[in-house]
Amino acid sequence: MATAQDFLSAVQSGYTFKGNSAVIGLGMLDGHPVPDALVKLPFKTMNRHGLVAGATGTGKTKTLQVLAESLSDASIPVLLMDIKGDLSGIAAAGTLNDKIKERLAQIGQEYKPTAYPVELLTLSDQKGVRLRATVSEFGPILLSKILGLNDTQEGLVSLIFKYCDDNKMPLLDLKDFTKTLQYISNEGKASIEKDYGKISTSSTGTILRKVIELQQQGADVFFGEPSFDVDDLMRISDDGRGMISVLRVTDMQSKPKLFSTFMLSLLAELYGSLPEEGDIDQPKLVLFIDEAHLVFQEATEALLQQLETVIKLIRSKGVGIFFCTQNPQDIPASILAQLGLKVQHALRAFTAADRKTIKQAAENYPESDFYKTEELLTQLGIGEAFITLLNEKGIPTPLVHTMLVPPKSRMDILSDDEINSLVSSSKLVKKYAQTEDSESAYEILTAKLEEASTKEQEQEQAEQEEKAEKKPAKEEKSTIEKVLDSSVTRQIGRTAASIITRSLLGALGLGGRSSSRKKSGWL
Repeated sequence: MATAQDFLSAVQSGYTFKGNSAVIGLGMLDGHPVPDALVKLPFKTMNRHGLVAGATGTGKTKTLQVLAESLSDASIPVLLMDIKGDLSGIAAAGTLNDKIKERLAQIGQEYKPTAYPVELLTLSDQKGVRLRATVSEFGPILLSKILGLNDTQEGLVSLIFKYCDDNKMPLLDLKDFTKTLQYISNEGKASIEKDYGKISTSSTGTILRKVIELQQQGADVFFGEPSFDVDDLMRISDDGRGMISVLRVTDMQSKPKLFSTFMLSLLAELYGSLPEEGDIDQPKLVLFIDEAHLVFQEATEALLQQLETVIKLIRSKGVGIFFCTQNPQDIPASILAQLGLKVQHALRAFTAADRKTIKQAAENYPESDFYKTEELLTQLGIGEAFITLLNEKGIPTPLVHTMLVPPKSRMDILSDDEINSLVSSSKLVKKYAQTEDSESAYEILTAKLEEASTKEQEQEQAEQEEKAEKKPAKEEKSTIEKVLDSSVTRQIGRTAASIITRSLLGALGLGGRSSSRKKSGWL
């Protein structure tokens, strides 16, 4: 039978680190905190990614705050995806109350209300720093995966990028892409097929419909200039703490495709721009993705493979990624296997399906001599969680039922006045506020089509004038000709000719009907 001393020894040996770390809670056994069984977070392995899971109301969001605060205190920049809108309070100091006092007394830690350096970001028209990216930065492969295209359609997208590169036509926003797509399908099809091969009309139609679908989720706001510089996510505040960037995406729940588009583009940009760091003492940036199921629920198989690849490789760039969701099964198994830190809050068992899910979740954690994990998963209190992580040698630590420390920042949202104050004092808001509309593929192709239309009109007009010049002009008729050519003159002539003819015939005895009548005795 495991004793409290055995438990304390296991926790202290598993959660003692040589490098920098932060206390995030206290180990519990049989429902009670064990003094000195401190659970610490090692910064050295924070680029090994992680998971924060649990049912609604169990404290996941506050855990995100605690982790973000610990990282910021260690001069590590953080990016928080605030989908529910309840993480902005990290910019304001918390308030001490009786519950916090009681918890801290059990854990043995001090509480100092603290406001953290925060930058508010947005993908839409909400207040904050506007995040944008150009279509060119996505590239043909990534854009094709976002649109869910097949190999043939992906090849056509690559053709569009190649054509625009060859003709120095930047693809900055979606109107550039759609204009080029329409051009190669119609006016430019014949000339482009000579240099780039056959173009399938059905494929261009499918791609256009996929782009329209993305536009309906607000992608036009995201694609464009100026592009957001990922270096602005890795800033240190004047007091030496890591800047916490809070991306306000409260309107993204109805736009999962746009959200996954942004996430994949951000990860790809970070991976492409950051140098290899190898094994470093602490990460350069840590991302927390709240409501992570939105990233995966509409992702195609190709997109999931791309995400898995980026998550595997980006750790060597010094970037850690943490997914926050209600159920660990929301995360694909291939990605779940890449996550080193796991914080599992309580799960609820209301149905047979729930019980099956809980059993699967328990199997994702190391076996424990101190807990019946499957049973305890439904009994964890608010602000309590199972925790296991990778130590400095990359070995999983023992599974510990942990009472988590409370956040030092406000556990509520900022008021409108506080948000306005934060935004007005931001240098980045001013940097990215104005949308740029540089000359790009749309303008170049529009001008090209207008020029072609003008030339065609001028050519038609020249041909008409040339025909008119070749046709001989009619001479003006004289007065006599006009008189002789009139209908009255012609009628008089016909009447006179008829009278003369009859007179001559009569003199010769060949007069028409009158002569015949005399000879026959009628008269």
